[in-house]
This record gives sequence, C-alpha cells and structure tokens, in this order.
Amino acid sequence: MSVMLGRQSSGSVLCASCGKLVGVRDETCSSCGRRNPALWGFAPVLRRLGNDLGFMPLVVWGCAGLYVASLAVDPRGIRMTGLFSFLSPSLQSLILFGASGAIPVFGLGRWWTVLSAAWLHGGLLHIAFNVLWIRQLAPATAEFFGASRTVIIYTVAAISGFLLSTLAGAFLGASPLPFLRGAQFTIGASAPIFGLLGALVAYSRRGSGAVGSQALSYAVVLFVFGLVAPGVDNFAHLGGFGGGYLAGRIFNPLESERLHHLVGALACLAATVLSIAASLLAGMPQL
Repeated sequence: MSVMLGRQSSGSVLCASCGKLVGVRDETCSSCGRRNPALWGFAPVLRRLGNDLGFMPLVVWGCAGLYVASLAVDPRGIRMTGLFSFLSPSLQSLILFGASGAIPVFGLGRWWTVLSAAWLHGGLLHIAFNVLWIRQLAPATAEFFGASRTVIIYTVAAISGFLLSTLAGAFLGASPLPFLRGAQFTIGASAPIFGLLGALVAYSRRGSGAVGSQALSYAVVLFVFGLVAPGVDNFAHLGGFGGGYLAGRIFNPLESERLHHLVGALACLAATVLSIAASLLAGMPQL
C-alpha cells in the first residue's frame, strides 16, 4: 500500500457510503452499488473528518468568519447594547453580506439571499446559540442520512425557511400580531437548524421513533420560545422545519448514499458561495 498526500493508491479501504470493505480501484461497491467507492483513494482521509465529512466544522467556521467580516466592514455601526444585540453588525453590513427578508428580496431584487442569510448572525449570543445546535444536530443527521444528504437537507431548509419568512413579510407585514408579520430583514442559521430537526422527525418514519420524538420535542420547545422572545423569525423556523421534513421523507436513510447525492451536495455548497458572492458584488458599489 502506498500513500501520498493522504491518498491511498492500493489495497482496501472502506466504502465512502456504506462503510464496507472495497478495493481502492473498484469501480463500484458490491454492497451498496456506489460508483467509485474509494473516492480515488481519498476515502480514508475524508472519513477521518467524521460522519458528516467535515460539514459541521465548515458551517461553524463559515458562520464565524462571516460574522467577524460583517463586524469588520462597518465597525462604527456595531451595536453593543442589550443581551440579544451585543456585538451586533450594522444592518448595512448584514445587507451587504446577504441578509434576506421582504425588503432585500422584493425591494432590492436580491432573491438569492434566501440562501445566504442562513450563514449570517445578528449578535454574539445569536451565533453562539446556533453554533451549539449545529454541533449537536449536523453530525447526528449525517449519521442517519449520510454527509451529502445532510448538506442537501441543510440547504433546502435554509431556502424554504427564508422564503416563507420573506413571503410572510411581504404579505402579512401589517398583521397586528408581531409573530405573524414575517420579516422585513432576516438572518441566522436557525432555519436550517429546524430543518435538521425536521429531517430527524422524518427519520422516525423509517428508523428510530425515539430519535424523532426527541427531535420533535426540541423543535416544539424552540418554536414556543420563539413565540415569546422578541425578534425571533418564527416563519423561518416553520419553513425550515417543513423543508427539512420533506427532504427527510424523500431521502431513504436505510439506503446508502449514491454519487448523485454527492453531486447535489457539492452543487448546494457552490450555490451558497455564489449567493454570498452575489450579495457582495451587488452591494460593493454602495460602500
């Protein structure tokens, strides 16, 4: 067996999908049928990243990096007052990096922000709270659905969550009840976090009922908290949960991931990067 830069060029490795032993040069896995099960010999390196193949650290560091950048681009606009607003980036900074809502989408034509908004945060407590949930839920979801399908679920939930919130903000913005108004501006990873919970609830239809019950209890508690706490985007939570649940129902966790799941996950990550880049390009002339 020879190894170069972490790549194994001979011998046997574990299939990237089902974990069964395969040859490095095998075209398909005899157990699950995945094509290129050794991932060109990089499967052992990727498996060291964990069940989610490093997606959880990617989200955590991506959110942290964008949070720091949103503070740095407009330091004079940083808000320091209030528990939930402590170290909050300015609204202009958040719009620059891709905040979503009725005004950015319908007022400014920034339709792609329904994806970029999930990577932005409005304060130190906001990002800390969401990071804790991501660290808990992303590896668990990847354990049941696989890393690639977890990326897809996360992305679908982000889009469905902020799309519902944006539509509610546009058409229910005059509601006398604050929690029914949707959002004029909205950000945060809580929409895809609720999507991961929704997927775990969907998993209980084919797998463990205990997992689904615990995920549902978490979702209910967090949703009720959002109804009484100020500034919480409940429509994003509801839309994210629904998107994650539907994606979880479509994917069969009892079947191993295939190549098209990996392609879909890469497309989701590429779309995320492009959405943030589009926001920056659209906002640069206004700086």
